[in-house]
Amino acid sequence: MPALEGKSAVVTGASSGIGAATAQALAREGARVVGGARRTDHVADPVAALELDVTDPASCEAFVGRAVEQLGGIDILVNAAGLALGRDPFDDSTEEDERVVLETNVNGLIRMTRLSLPHLRDGGHIVNLGSVAGRQAYERGSLYITSKFAVRGFTYALREDLLGRPIRITTVDPGLVQTDFSLVRFRGDEETARKVYEGVEAMKPDDIAECVLFALTRPPHVNVDEIVVKALAQSSGGRILRDES
Repeated sequence: MPALEGKSAVVTGASSGIGAATAQALAREGARVVGGARRTDHVADPVAALELDVTDPASCEAFVGRAVEQLGGIDILVNAAGLALGRDPFDDSTEEDERVVLETNVNGLIRMTRLSLPHLRDGGHIVNLGSVAGRQAYERGSLYITSKFAVRGFTYALREDLLGRPIRITTVDPGLVQTDFSLVRFRGDEETARKVYEGVEAMKPDDIAECVLFALTRPPHVNVDEIVVKALAQSSGGRILRDES
């Protein structure tokens, strides 16, 4: 029997990257999955796509309502929606970029967790996608780093608040993963985005989805608090060994 047979899951950011890979992995393991995304046409079967903008409270409320109506309740919530904008020194930051990054990565994740918690069944599991950037700072990434430190702090605090309830909570902190993340970060500049992954074997979204599955499929009395995973050639967020040949 698939490991998640009979479970109902909600995944945000399900149209691409880690969110898409995780939604598909949960479905392969037998879960009924509703994927939230702004680009619902990019959410692949068998995941059920519903429109979701995590920066919009009304969108989040409507999404959770429709997801619960389809699923009857939630066993698994994966908060995977997130982004970065730019690699500039902080004194070149803008109000708009700050709002978009923090509203997506922090407020959106917190909002989706708050709205989903009343529908989370006993034995449920919340997985928050963090980053190694939320553990160690690197240059020219202050907004993204701030947002991922916040995700880790929120996950720690939520674990304290929910102690005594049969709900598990995990944060997965990946390093370099080859997705559209850099294309978004560099505002569609394909050449600059491509260079991020040059000369190094980066991880793939499926590698991170496997980590999520590992946490979800431990025995019910076991809570995997944190998973930190990097490419072999990466020792920290700012240090990557590249093949120059």
